[in-house]
Amino acid sequence: MRRVLVLNQDYSPLTVTSAERAFLLMYLEKAELVHEDAKRSIRTVNQNYPMPSVIRLQKYVYIPFKSVMLSRQNVFKRDQFECQYCGVTKDLTLDHVMPKSRGGQSHWTNLVTACKKCNSVKGNLTPEEADMELKVKPYKPSYVVFIKNFSGFTSDEWLQYLRVN
Repeated sequence: MRRVLVLNQDYSPLTVTSAERAFLLMYLEKAELVHEDAKRSIRTVNQNYPMPSVIRLQKYVYIPFKSVMLSRQNVFKRDQFECQYCGVTKDLTLDHVMPKSRGGQSHWTNLVTACKKCNSVKGNLTPEEADMELKVKPYKPSYVVFIKNFSGFTSDEWLQYLRVN
């Protein structure tokens, strides 16, 4: 599926959508084309349209707080779908660094991707107590970094809009 960066009216990154949805927004004049994919196009029976790479909404969409939602899938994306203890990419689950039974919360900084084997070996211990080293300390990704690194980012045209301040 081809991905398109959606910018707010002020050129700030808003989200990533499919090329089909982006084309529909442009066709309904709710968005304008900012950058096109020169190698591809969208064809209809009568016409050829440029394949969008970046679009900008015509009206400003107010979002009070941009944050990456904590979900199982987003933790897997942040951890690049690999166990943070051994690097395996199969039979993945979530692990609480500080176990829930010992007061650990379900927060970005306490959840990591782990394979079932490592998760059961770690059990009700912290990584230090289980003598298991984390590859990367868990962190909460920023909204722009999440769009850039974890949403199928493939286009050079996106870079100028996804700069981290």
